[in-house]
Amino acid sequence: MKQTDGGVTAAQGFKAFGLRAGIKPGKTNKDMAMVWSDTPAAYAAVFTTNKVKAAPVLWDKEIADKGNTVRAIVINSGIANACTGEQGKKDTETTALLAADALSVSKEEVLVASTGVIGAPLPMDVIEKGIKELSGKLQSDIESGTLAAEAIMTTDTKKKEIAVEFELGGKRVTMGGMCKGSGMIHPNMGTMLAFVTTDAAISADLLKKALKEDVKDTFNMVSVDGDTSTNDTLMVLANGCAKNAPVTAEGEDFETFKKALHFINEYLAKRIAEDGEGATRLFETTVLNAKTKEDARILARSVISSNLTKAAIFGKDANWGRILCALGYSGGDFVPDKTDVTIKSDKGEIQLVAGGMAASYSEDVASEILGADAVTAVIDVHDGDFSATAWGCDLTFDYVTINADYRS
Repeated sequence: MKQTDGGVTAAQGFKAFGLRAGIKPGKTNKDMAMVWSDTPAAYAAVFTTNKVKAAPVLWDKEIADKGNTVRAIVINSGIANACTGEQGKKDTETTALLAADALSVSKEEVLVASTGVIGAPLPMDVIEKGIKELSGKLQSDIESGTLAAEAIMTTDTKKKEIAVEFELGGKRVTMGGMCKGSGMIHPNMGTMLAFVTTDAAISADLLKKALKEDVKDTFNMVSVDGDTSTNDTLMVLANGCAKNAPVTAEGEDFETFKKALHFINEYLAKRIAEDGEGATRLFETTVLNAKTKEDARILARSVISSNLTKAAIFGKDANWGRILCALGYSGGDFVPDKTDVTIKSDKGEIQLVAGGMAASYSEDVASEILGADAVTAVIDVHDGDFSATAWGCDLTFDYVTINADYRS
Protein backbone atom coordinates (compact mmCIF):
# COMPACT_ATOMS: atom_id res chain seq x y z
CA MET A 1 0.00 0.00 0.00
CA LYS A 2 1.28 3.47 -0.84
CA GLN A 3 -0.11 6.94 -0.39
CA THR A 4 -0.90 8.79 -3.59
CA ASP A 5 -2.26 12.17 -4.66
CA GLY A 6 -5.91 13.09 -4.51
CA GLY A 7 -9.04 12.30 -2.57
CA VAL A 8 -12.50 11.16 -3.66
CA THR A 9 -11.64 11.26 -7.38
CA ALA A 10 -8.46 9.17 -7.07
CA ALA A 11 -10.29 5.87 -7.57
CA GLN A 12 -11.41 4.86 -11.07
CA GLY A 13 -14.96 5.72 -12.05
CA PHE A 14 -15.49 8.58 -9.58
CA LYS A 15 -16.02 12.24 -10.42
CA ALA A 16 -16.61 15.26 -8.20
CA PHE A 17 -16.80 19.03 -8.10
CA GLY A 18 -17.27 21.82 -5.58
CA LEU A 19 -18.40 25.43 -5.94
CA ARG A 20 -20.10 28.37 -4.29
CA ALA A 21 -23.85 28.30 -4.77
CA GLY A 22 -24.65 31.04 -2.24
CA ILE A 23 -26.33 29.16 0.60
CA LYS A 24 -25.46 31.83 3.19
CA PRO A 25 -25.61 35.38 1.77
CA GLY A 26 -22.60 37.58 2.37
CA LYS A 27 -20.12 34.71 2.43
CA THR A 28 -17.54 33.88 -0.23
CA ASN A 29 -16.67 30.26 0.55
CA LYS A 30 -17.54 27.26 -1.61
CA ASP A 31 -20.64 25.65 -0.16
CA MET A 32 -21.84 22.77 -2.38
CA ALA A 33 -20.20 19.61 -3.63
CA MET A 34 -21.17 16.52 -5.58
CA VAL A 35 -19.56 13.09 -5.86
CA TRP A 36 -20.54 10.74 -8.70
CA SER A 37 -19.84 7.10 -9.53
CA ASP A 38 -19.93 6.07 -13.19
CA THR A 39 -21.34 2.69 -12.17
CA PRO A 40 -23.61 1.60 -9.29
CA ALA A 41 -21.59 1.45 -6.07
CA ALA A 42 -21.99 -0.69 -2.98
CA TYR A 43 -22.68 1.57 -0.03
CA ALA A 44 -21.97 1.40 3.71
CA ALA A 45 -22.33 4.13 6.31
CA VAL A 46 -22.36 4.95 10.00
CA PHE A 47 -24.22 7.89 11.52
CA THR A 48 -24.50 10.05 14.60
CA THR A 49 -25.75 8.45 17.80
CA ASN A 50 -27.36 11.75 18.80
CA LYS A 51 -31.13 11.31 19.19
CA VAL A 52 -31.55 14.58 17.31
CA LYS A 53 -30.78 13.52 13.75
CA ALA A 54 -30.72 15.83 10.75
CA ALA A 55 -33.03 15.12 7.84
CA PRO A 56 -30.18 13.99 5.51
CA VAL A 57 -29.04 11.45 8.12
CA LEU A 58 -32.52 9.90 8.17
CA TRP A 59 -32.57 9.77 4.34
CA ASP A 60 -29.13 8.20 4.04
CA LYS A 61 -29.82 5.72 6.84
CA GLU A 62 -32.97 4.50 5.10
CA ILE A 63 -30.98 3.88 1.91
CA ALA A 64 -28.27 2.08 3.90
CA ASP A 65 -30.85 -0.12 5.65
CA LYS A 66 -32.33 -1.14 2.29
CA GLY A 67 -28.92 -2.17 0.95
CA ASN A 68 -29.33 -0.23 -2.29
CA THR A 69 -26.45 0.63 -4.59
CA VAL A 70 -25.88 4.36 -5.05
CA ARG A 71 -24.53 6.69 -7.71
CA ALA A 72 -24.24 10.18 -6.26
CA ILE A 73 -23.77 12.29 -3.12
CA VAL A 74 -24.94 15.89 -2.83
CA ILE A 75 -23.35 17.87 0.00
CA ASN A 76 -23.97 21.38 1.24
CA SER A 77 -22.22 23.41 3.93
CA GLY A 78 -23.54 26.42 5.83
CA ILE A 79 -26.91 24.97 6.86
CA ALA A 80 -27.34 21.61 8.62
CA ASN A 81 -31.01 20.99 7.77
CA ALA A 82 -31.42 19.71 11.34
CA CYS A 83 -34.41 20.43 13.61
CA THR A 84 -36.35 21.57 10.54
CA GLY A 85 -39.33 19.21 10.90
CA GLU A 86 -41.28 17.79 8.00
CA GLN A 87 -40.14 20.60 5.71
CA GLY A 88 -36.54 19.56 6.26
CA LYS A 89 -37.36 15.98 5.27
CA LYS A 90 -39.17 17.21 2.16
CA ASP A 91 -36.20 19.42 1.27
CA THR A 92 -33.82 16.46 1.58
CA GLU A 93 -36.00 14.33 -0.69
CA THR A 94 -36.32 17.22 -3.13
CA THR A 95 -32.52 17.59 -3.14
CA ALA A 96 -32.17 13.90 -4.02
CA LEU A 97 -34.86 14.18 -6.69
CA LEU A 98 -33.27 17.27 -8.28
CA ALA A 99 -29.91 15.50 -8.44
CA ALA A 100 -31.52 12.32 -9.76
CA ASP A 101 -33.17 14.26 -12.60
CA ALA A 102 -29.94 16.07 -13.44
CA LEU A 103 -27.95 12.83 -13.47
CA SER A 104 -30.62 10.51 -14.96
CA VAL A 105 -30.74 8.14 -12.00
CA SER A 106 -33.38 7.35 -9.38
CA LYS A 107 -33.66 9.45 -6.22
CA GLU A 108 -32.94 6.32 -4.14
CA GLU A 109 -29.47 6.29 -5.71
CA VAL A 110 -28.67 9.77 -4.38
CA LEU A 111 -27.26 10.38 -0.90
CA VAL A 112 -27.55 13.78 0.75
CA ALA A 113 -25.34 15.39 3.43
CA SER A 114 -25.54 18.79 5.09
CA THR A 115 -23.43 20.65 7.64
CA GLY A 116 -23.69 24.04 9.26
CA VAL A 117 -26.17 25.97 11.40
CA ILE A 118 -28.92 23.93 13.10
CA GLY A 119 -32.54 25.06 12.77
CA ALA A 120 -32.31 27.06 9.56
CA PRO A 121 -34.22 26.00 6.42
CA LEU A 122 -32.37 25.23 3.22
CA PRO A 123 -32.73 27.84 0.46
CA MET A 124 -34.05 25.36 -2.09
CA ASP A 125 -33.76 27.77 -5.03
CA VAL A 126 -30.03 28.01 -4.31
CA ILE A 127 -29.75 24.23 -3.83
CA GLU A 128 -31.48 23.62 -7.18
CA LYS A 129 -29.19 26.04 -8.98
CA GLY A 130 -26.13 24.48 -7.35
CA ILE A 131 -27.16 20.94 -8.33
CA LYS A 132 -27.66 21.95 -11.96
CA GLU A 133 -24.24 23.58 -12.08
CA LEU A 134 -22.45 20.76 -10.25
CA SER A 135 -23.94 18.01 -12.43
CA GLY A 136 -22.53 19.70 -15.52
CA LYS A 137 -19.03 20.16 -14.12
CA LEU A 138 -18.21 16.74 -12.65
CA GLN A 139 -14.65 15.67 -13.47
CA SER A 140 -12.35 12.81 -12.46
CA ASP A 141 -9.18 14.89 -12.04
CA ILE A 142 -7.50 15.50 -8.69
CA GLU A 143 -8.32 19.22 -8.75
CA SER A 144 -12.06 18.56 -8.96
CA GLY A 145 -11.85 16.27 -5.93
CA THR A 146 -10.02 19.01 -4.05
CA LEU A 147 -12.72 21.53 -4.94
CA ALA A 148 -15.26 19.15 -3.39
CA ALA A 149 -13.11 18.81 -0.24
CA GLU A 150 -12.99 22.59 0.06
CA ALA A 151 -16.74 23.01 -0.47
CA ILE A 152 -17.72 20.85 2.52
CA MET A 153 -15.71 22.93 5.02
CA THR A 154 -17.37 25.10 7.68
CA THR A 155 -15.06 26.32 10.46
CA ASP A 156 -12.30 24.05 9.13
CA THR A 157 -9.09 25.92 8.37
CA LYS A 158 -7.83 23.42 5.79
CA LYS A 159 -9.14 20.79 3.40
CA LYS A 160 -8.79 17.19 4.44
CA GLU A 161 -8.24 14.52 1.76
CA ILE A 162 -6.11 11.42 1.19
CA ALA A 163 -5.72 8.51 -1.26
CA VAL A 164 -3.87 5.19 -1.29
CA GLU A 165 -3.14 2.45 -3.83
CA PHE A 166 -2.94 -1.27 -3.03
CA GLU A 167 -3.43 -4.66 -4.69
CA LEU A 168 -6.36 -7.05 -4.55
CA GLY A 169 -6.04 -10.29 -6.49
CA GLY A 170 -3.23 -8.87 -8.61
CA LYS A 171 -5.21 -5.76 -9.62
CA ARG A 172 -4.30 -2.23 -8.63
CA VAL A 173 -7.01 -0.76 -6.43
CA THR A 174 -7.36 2.83 -5.23
CA MET A 175 -9.15 4.26 -2.23
CA GLY A 176 -9.59 7.96 -1.50
CA GLY A 177 -11.41 10.08 1.00
CA MET A 178 -12.29 13.55 2.19
CA CYS A 179 -13.85 14.87 5.36
CA LYS A 180 -14.78 18.00 7.23
CA GLY A 181 -14.75 18.52 10.96
CA SER A 182 -13.45 21.12 13.37
CA GLY A 183 -16.08 21.71 16.06
CA MET A 184 -18.82 19.58 17.66
CA ILE A 185 -16.38 16.67 17.64
CA HIS A 186 -16.71 13.80 20.10
CA PRO A 187 -16.73 9.98 20.08
CA ASN A 188 -19.98 8.20 19.23
CA MET A 189 -19.13 7.75 15.56
CA GLY A 190 -16.86 10.74 15.23
CA THR A 191 -18.52 14.08 14.63
CA MET A 192 -18.01 15.12 11.04
CA LEU A 193 -18.90 14.42 7.45
CA ALA A 194 -16.58 11.93 5.76
CA PHE A 195 -16.73 10.32 2.34
CA VAL A 196 -14.56 7.41 1.16
CA THR A 197 -14.55 6.11 -2.42
CA THR A 198 -12.87 3.03 -3.82
CA ASP A 199 -12.81 1.19 -7.14
CA ALA A 200 -12.53 -2.14 -5.33
CA ALA A 201 -15.11 -4.82 -6.02
CA ILE A 202 -16.38 -5.93 -2.61
CA SER A 203 -19.74 -7.16 -1.37
CA ALA A 204 -21.97 -4.72 0.49
CA ASP A 205 -22.03 -7.01 3.53
CA LEU A 206 -18.24 -7.08 3.83
CA LEU A 207 -18.05 -3.34 3.16
CA LYS A 208 -20.41 -2.75 6.09
CA LYS A 209 -18.49 -5.17 8.29
CA ALA A 210 -15.14 -3.49 7.56
CA LEU A 211 -16.53 -0.02 8.24
CA LYS A 212 -18.34 -0.96 11.44
CA GLU A 213 -15.21 -2.58 12.86
CA ASP A 214 -12.82 0.17 11.85
CA VAL A 215 -14.76 3.18 13.07
CA LYS A 216 -14.24 2.01 16.66
CA ASP A 217 -10.51 2.72 16.44
CA THR A 218 -10.54 5.76 14.14
CA PHE A 219 -13.38 8.30 14.08
CA ASN A 220 -14.74 7.02 17.41
CA MET A 221 -11.41 7.93 19.02
CA VAL A 222 -11.53 11.65 18.20
CA SER A 223 -12.73 14.50 20.40
CA VAL A 224 -12.39 18.26 20.12
CA ASP A 225 -15.05 19.65 22.45
CA GLY A 226 -17.30 16.89 23.77
CA ASP A 227 -20.27 17.72 21.52
CA THR A 228 -21.71 15.04 19.23
CA SER A 229 -23.61 16.75 16.43
CA THR A 230 -26.85 16.04 14.63
CA ASN A 231 -25.34 15.39 11.19
CA ASP A 232 -22.40 13.00 11.68
CA THR A 233 -22.06 10.78 8.65
CA LEU A 234 -19.31 8.52 7.31
CA MET A 235 -19.97 6.94 3.92
CA VAL A 236 -17.99 4.43 1.88
CA LEU A 237 -18.77 3.75 -1.79
CA ALA A 238 -17.18 0.86 -3.73
CA ASN A 239 -17.90 0.73 -7.48
CA GLY A 240 -15.79 -2.25 -8.65
CA CYS A 241 -14.10 -0.38 -11.52
CA ALA A 242 -10.70 -1.85 -10.59
CA LYS A 243 -11.99 -5.20 -11.94
CA ASN A 244 -10.48 -7.25 -9.13
CA ALA A 245 -12.08 -10.57 -8.31
CA PRO A 246 -14.94 -9.48 -6.02
CA VAL A 247 -14.15 -9.76 -2.31
CA THR A 248 -17.09 -11.82 -1.08
CA ALA A 249 -15.54 -13.75 1.81
CA GLU A 250 -13.18 -13.00 4.66
CA GLY A 251 -9.56 -13.81 3.89
CA GLU A 252 -6.35 -12.21 2.67
CA ASP A 253 -8.00 -9.77 0.27
CA PHE A 254 -10.49 -8.66 2.89
CA GLU A 255 -7.69 -8.05 5.39
CA THR A 256 -5.83 -5.99 2.79
CA PHE A 257 -8.96 -3.96 2.12
CA LYS A 258 -9.45 -3.35 5.85
CA LYS A 259 -5.87 -2.11 6.23
CA ALA A 260 -6.40 0.43 3.45
CA LEU A 261 -9.69 1.58 4.96
CA HIS A 262 -8.04 1.94 8.36
CA PHE A 263 -5.23 4.03 6.89
CA ILE A 264 -7.72 6.37 5.23
CA ASN A 265 -9.97 6.67 8.28
CA GLU A 266 -7.13 7.17 10.75
CA TYR A 267 -5.48 9.80 8.57
CA LEU A 268 -8.73 11.76 8.23
CA ALA A 269 -9.57 11.39 11.93
CA LYS A 270 -6.20 12.88 12.91
CA ARG A 271 -6.67 15.78 10.49
CA ILE A 272 -9.96 16.60 12.22
CA ALA A 273 -8.33 16.52 15.65
CA GLU A 274 -5.44 18.77 14.70
CA ASP A 275 -7.81 21.23 13.01
CA GLY A 276 -10.08 21.52 16.04
CA GLU A 277 -11.60 24.96 16.40
CA GLY A 278 -8.95 27.33 17.71
CA ALA A 279 -6.43 24.50 18.18
CA THR A 280 -2.70 25.11 18.20
CA ARG A 281 -1.57 21.51 18.54
CA LEU A 282 -2.65 17.91 18.02
CA PHE A 283 -2.95 15.98 21.29
CA GLU A 284 -2.63 12.20 20.98
CA THR A 285 -3.04 9.73 23.85
CA THR A 286 -1.97 6.09 23.69
CA VAL A 287 -2.91 3.70 26.49
CA LEU A 288 -0.75 0.59 26.76
CA ASN A 289 -1.23 -2.76 28.52
CA ALA A 290 -4.86 -2.36 29.55
CA LYS A 291 -6.97 -5.26 30.78
CA THR A 292 -9.31 -5.18 27.76
CA LYS A 293 -9.47 -3.38 24.41
CA GLU A 294 -12.54 -1.47 25.54
CA ASP A 295 -10.80 -0.36 28.74
CA ALA A 296 -7.93 0.98 26.64
CA ARG A 297 -10.36 2.90 24.41
CA ILE A 298 -12.29 4.35 27.34
CA LEU A 299 -9.15 5.49 29.14
CA ALA A 300 -7.57 7.06 26.05
CA ARG A 301 -10.78 8.88 25.07
CA SER A 302 -11.22 10.26 28.57
CA VAL A 303 -7.82 11.92 28.59
CA ILE A 304 -8.15 13.63 25.21
CA SER A 305 -11.70 14.72 26.12
CA SER A 306 -10.73 16.34 29.43
CA ASN A 307 -11.06 20.13 29.19
CA LEU A 308 -8.60 20.60 32.05
CA THR A 309 -6.01 18.40 30.34
CA LYS A 310 -6.60 20.16 27.01
CA ALA A 311 -6.14 23.55 28.69
CA ALA A 312 -2.89 22.33 30.24
CA ILE A 313 -1.65 21.23 26.82
CA PHE A 314 -2.43 24.71 25.49
CA GLY A 315 -0.52 26.28 28.36
CA LYS A 316 2.43 23.87 27.95
CA ASP A 317 1.88 22.91 31.59
CA ALA A 318 2.93 19.37 32.53
CA ASN A 319 0.01 19.04 34.95
CA TRP A 320 -0.05 15.26 35.00
CA GLY A 321 -2.61 15.20 37.83
CA ARG A 322 -5.26 16.16 35.30
CA ILE A 323 -4.39 13.12 33.20
CA LEU A 324 -4.68 10.75 36.16
CA CYS A 325 -7.92 12.43 37.19
CA ALA A 326 -9.38 11.89 33.70
CA LEU A 327 -8.37 8.23 33.82
CA GLY A 328 -10.00 7.90 37.23
CA TYR A 329 -13.46 9.12 36.21
CA SER A 330 -13.42 7.47 32.77
CA GLY A 331 -15.12 4.25 33.82
CA GLY A 332 -12.23 2.22 32.41
CA ASP A 333 -10.58 -0.36 34.64
CA PHE A 334 -6.98 0.37 35.70
CA VAL A 335 -4.82 0.44 38.83
CA PRO A 336 -3.61 3.98 39.60
CA ASP A 337 -0.58 2.79 41.58
CA LYS A 338 0.71 0.86 38.54
CA THR A 339 0.31 3.70 36.07
CA ASP A 340 3.15 5.44 34.24
CA VAL A 341 2.76 8.58 32.10
CA THR A 342 5.26 9.83 29.52
CA ILE A 343 4.91 12.79 27.18
CA LYS A 344 6.74 13.06 23.88
CA SER A 345 6.95 15.16 20.74
CA ASP A 346 9.54 15.99 18.10
CA LYS A 347 11.21 18.07 20.83
CA GLY A 348 11.93 15.09 23.07
CA GLU A 349 10.46 12.67 25.59
CA ILE A 350 10.11 12.74 29.38
CA GLN A 351 8.39 10.62 32.03
CA LEU A 352 6.00 12.54 34.31
CA VAL A 353 4.47 9.73 36.37
CA ALA A 354 5.94 6.47 37.72
CA GLY A 355 3.68 4.10 39.62
CA GLY A 356 0.97 6.71 40.06
CA MET A 357 3.32 9.27 41.58
CA ALA A 358 5.45 12.14 40.31
CA ALA A 359 8.61 11.09 38.51
CA SER A 360 11.73 13.20 38.69
CA TYR A 361 11.63 15.56 35.70
CA SER A 362 12.39 19.11 34.63
CA GLU A 363 9.36 21.40 34.25
CA ASP A 364 11.28 23.46 31.70
CA VAL A 365 12.05 20.42 29.54
CA ALA A 366 8.46 19.20 29.84
CA SER A 367 7.17 22.62 28.78
CA GLU A 368 9.44 22.60 25.73
CA ILE A 369 8.17 19.15 24.71
CA LEU A 370 4.57 20.33 25.12
CA GLY A 371 5.24 23.29 22.82
CA ALA A 372 5.45 21.15 19.69
CA ASP A 373 2.72 21.08 17.01
CA ALA A 374 1.87 17.48 17.96
CA VAL A 375 2.12 16.10 21.50
CA THR A 376 1.60 12.51 22.65
CA ALA A 377 0.84 11.19 26.13
CA VAL A 378 1.80 7.53 26.53
CA ILE A 379 0.01 5.93 29.48
CA ASP A 380 1.12 2.46 30.55
CA VAL A 381 -1.31 0.92 33.06
CA HIS A 382 0.63 -2.39 33.36
CA ASP A 383 -2.56 -4.42 33.69
CA GLY A 384 -2.98 -6.49 30.49
CA ASP A 385 -2.16 -6.75 26.79
CA PHE A 386 -4.45 -4.24 25.06
CA SER A 387 -3.78 -0.78 23.69
CA ALA A 388 -5.68 2.07 22.04
CA THR A 389 -4.97 5.56 20.71
CA ALA A 390 -7.21 8.62 20.75
CA TRP A 391 -6.77 12.05 19.15
CA GLY A 392 -7.78 15.50 20.29
CA CYS A 393 -6.37 19.00 20.52
CA ASP A 394 -5.66 21.75 23.00
CA LEU A 395 -8.38 24.07 24.30
CA THR A 396 -7.65 27.70 23.47
CA PHE A 397 -9.14 31.17 23.79
CA ASP A 398 -10.01 31.06 20.09
CA TYR A 399 -12.40 28.12 20.61
CA VAL A 400 -14.69 30.37 22.63
CA THR A 401 -14.30 33.23 20.13
CA ILE A 402 -15.28 31.02 17.18
CA ASN A 403 -18.32 29.55 18.90
CA ALA A 404 -19.53 32.74 20.56
CA ASP A 405 -20.59 34.18 17.19
CA TYR A 406 -20.84 31.06 15.00
CA ARG A 407 -24.28 31.93 13.58
CA SER A 408 -23.41 35.56 12.85
